[in-house]
Amino acid sequence: MNIIQNKGILLFFSTLTLLVVLAVSCSKNESATKSEGKEGDLPFEISIMLNYHTPEIPNGRIKSLIEDATNTSLNIHFIPDDNYIDRLNTAFATGTLPMVVPMNFQMFNQFKDAIRDEQFWEIGPYLQEYENLRKLKPEILANTKVDGKIYSLYQGRPLSRQGIIYRKDWADYLGLSAPTTTDEFFELARAFTEDDPNRTGKNDTIGLTERSDLVYGAFKTIASWFGVPNDFGKQDGKIQPEFMFPQYMDTLVFMRNLYENGYVNQNFPVTSKNDQQALFKNGVAGIYVGSMADVNNLYKETVVKHPEVVFDVHNNVKGPHGEFGVWAIPGYSNVVLFPKSSVKTEADLKQILSFYDNLMKPEISNLLLWGIEGEHYEVVNGMAKIIDSSLHDDEVRPYLAMEIGESETRGSYERYFSYDVQVKAIDLISNNERYLIHNPAIALDSDTFVLDGGSLYQIIEDATIKYILGQIDEEGFQVAVELWLENGGNQIIEEYTESYNKQN
Repeated sequence: MNIIQNKGILLFFSTLTLLVVLAVSCSKNESATKSEGKEGDLPFEISIMLNYHTPEIPNGRIKSLIEDATNTSLNIHFIPDDNYIDRLNTAFATGTLPMVVPMNFQMFNQFKDAIRDEQFWEIGPYLQEYENLRKLKPEILANTKVDGKIYSLYQGRPLSRQGIIYRKDWADYLGLSAPTTTDEFFELARAFTEDDPNRTGKNDTIGLTERSDLVYGAFKTIASWFGVPNDFGKQDGKIQPEFMFPQYMDTLVFMRNLYENGYVNQNFPVTSKNDQQALFKNGVAGIYVGSMADVNNLYKETVVKHPEVVFDVHNNVKGPHGEFGVWAIPGYSNVVLFPKSSVKTEADLKQILSFYDNLMKPEISNLLLWGIEGEHYEVVNGMAKIIDSSLHDDEVRPYLAMEIGESETRGSYERYFSYDVQVKAIDLISNNERYLIHNPAIALDSDTFVLDGGSLYQIIEDATIKYILGQIDEEGFQVAVELWLENGGNQIIEEYTESYNKQN
């Protein structure tokens, strides 16, 4: 064998050895990556309960895109909203909760004992580890705390959408402006009832359209103008319910005067939200007190029958004390919890938190909220304009129950509206945050309230309506308050006050 052949053989074996070493090295690195559990390997499986309000559950297009973007495999149990709480309670009782469980405020309160019993993961200590989760608003997270600890992510909502939507064309004809005081509000309701604002020459209009719901109808917002606390307030060193404050009776008197004069629909105690809005859309009522964000849909449906209609929105109505206030929600609609019965390890919890951290990325949150650009929405002036509402409702809307945070914390698009009054409504909703009346009992604890608060509230709701209808007087209303106190109300006051004193 000559020297050239020897060199060739040596070169061949040297190259072969180098390739083997590189292959072994790559294999070790790949194994190390897998053992460290880094993203980019097999999709992590997550089971989720979601309530939905649409006629049918969506197809899997958006789900598949979210899975690809977050390297997850999502096992979503879609449950009709009307059945959600029953299915949640059944799953809890049978130990079959999924890994991710959304709850509204009422459900969250009912599960606080289970949370204290360490059946759900505390997540507060982990949030700062995630680039996007750490952006969640501390003041909203504080409203979700149980015994000072954070167990849930939140789905953010404006703190108060409440205000007035009114017939500006009627007001202009009568020479009236948006009311700035409760007296001016009363006068607007009177004029819309008595001064023929629609110029038909008939007695066919009323001022205010109201419904049986004393919270999301007009009553609670008007009560805010009078300075009534939000569900509970501090008085005489105790946390007491709103109806034990004198401003509540002032509101009752005001509403009774509206009713007795015929300035509000006389059947409001049995009026649904749909029927309340129908009075407004059909040109019967001139004032709607509720969510100002409703103005867009109300206008679209009203203008079909009444092409001359002009709506406007307004929020700042001062009460007799000379100040404006508006009641606030806790800043979230749902919270998302993680049961230890299905999330077995800290590593699994971190994988789920990583999924939600990814959901807060602008490009993924826009996919979740708006769908596919060019198909479900288009970007106009830096906002998402829905192209086809029906397609969006069918394929995208059911997934909105998965969102957390809010547009400013996620960096996602706001919705685009071409209707200028809707744009104004959004500005006024933001303006409301300067005048919020918060519920001091949001993060407080009362077992009696959780167990009996709903049935006890019915006592006050009935008495409130009876007073407005003129069926009882102030003394009769106080009888109802005493009944509330005797049947558990005193315990609620004591428990909330004790909880308040511990936290302050």
